[in-house]
Amino acid sequence: MFSRWQAKGGYRDVFRVGLPLVASMASATVMQFTDRVFLGNYSLDALAASLSGSVVNFVFMAFFSGVASYATVFVAQYVGSGQPRNVGPVVWQSVWFSLAAGACMALLSLVGPSIFALAGHAPEVRELECAYFSILSVASGLNIFGVSLACFYSGRGLTRTVMLVSLAGALVNIPLDYCLINGYGPFPEMGIRGAGYATAIGWALSAALYALLVLRRANEAEFAMLSGFRFDRELFLRLMRFGLPSGTQVFLDMFGVTFFILLVGRMGNAALATTNMVFSLDHFSFLPMYGLHVAAEVMVGQALGAGRADDAAYAAGSAVRLCFGWAVVVSIIFVFCPGPLLDMFRPSSYTPEQYAQIRHTGEVLLRFVAAWALFEAFAIGYMGALKGAGDTRFVMLLIGACSLSTLVIPTYFVVEVFDAGLYAAWSCVLLNVILLSVFARWRFAQGRWKRMRVI
Repeated sequence: MFSRWQAKGGYRDVFRVGLPLVASMASATVMQFTDRVFLGNYSLDALAASLSGSVVNFVFMAFFSGVASYATVFVAQYVGSGQPRNVGPVVWQSVWFSLAAGACMALLSLVGPSIFALAGHAPEVRELECAYFSILSVASGLNIFGVSLACFYSGRGLTRTVMLVSLAGALVNIPLDYCLINGYGPFPEMGIRGAGYATAIGWALSAALYALLVLRRANEAEFAMLSGFRFDRELFLRLMRFGLPSGTQVFLDMFGVTFFILLVGRMGNAALATTNMVFSLDHFSFLPMYGLHVAAEVMVGQALGAGRADDAAYAAGSAVRLCFGWAVVVSIIFVFCPGPLLDMFRPSSYTPEQYAQIRHTGEVLLRFVAAWALFEAFAIGYMGALKGAGDTRFVMLLIGACSLSTLVIPTYFVVEVFDAGLYAAWSCVLLNVILLSVFARWRFAQGRWKRMRVI
């Protein structure tokens, strides 16, 4: 334990890169969590609609963000190989992509009513879903733009800046959420629309801060951050070659989750709202581990860029161990203290007796989360290492196959054909995570990733 703390690529190095990213993800978790708590207290329909509305938005935005953020691996390998003047140009290729992505996301806001009509949710929930989805989709370009610029720091391992910008966005978003949802002070009461506007303002602030920090003259001499703004067809296509599978991987993963959530919504508003609560709590498990996932990407990318494959493997192992340690802590909390966590979502109009059945269902679902978090740690850690090497095609195919075979098809039969209930549907999610962890570990152990490069 102690030797791995001090070694190159050990726990200390992973913490140095990963802890600010974990804090950044934690701030995003707190933003989403408080958003759901405020909406839950406002109305159960708003809480139900916020999950499906935000997830459908994210399934599209995740694709574009996944492509744009892959510039992180390019930056890491350029820095590791001693080519810092290529950092600016590759970040700019990501920025040009983000601008086109923002336009596509804004256009997608027009199809929201058609998507939610197909889901078959209650009319009062569907109206709220469409409104929330539309606001988030129009504003998504701001978030993708910020993600592109953040690669300049995350790829170099300077993740503290990413953390501070994320915290700034959270500090603005959380009070705005409360004020715009409930109509506090000079703000009108806007319900779920207020939550959407608060999120958009938080994204805008983060994007503006990244632009001010990245586009300084001080970053020109070493990294060509100003002179590298031109569109470079060859570099752009290379970014797309590795980034598109990465974005598709995230899209397929989120598509499976979105399909699952939309089907759960057909069981009724209470089932959808309870699923929303539990997925919101799951973010405290998933998002910090995703911060370590990005740390594994960066450290593996830098080590491979410098020609040190053994250091890359050691860093990946450290990241996986830390992911598992966090998963154990969160699982213990979910199993032994579920009640107080779920009580935070109780609508103000519900008595404890009226809320009791929802609370009980949530306690059972949190045991599912506790179980899959332990497997998720391995899946997230190893897939981060594979993506850091450039093995994005395998990760894409793995997630696509698992989403189709364990989330989309089985959940449809469980809900629509056999009417087997909520717990059977959630068993599909558990199976999905188990398979991801097994095959990600198998691919990593093969070692083919050690010979891959993106530059």
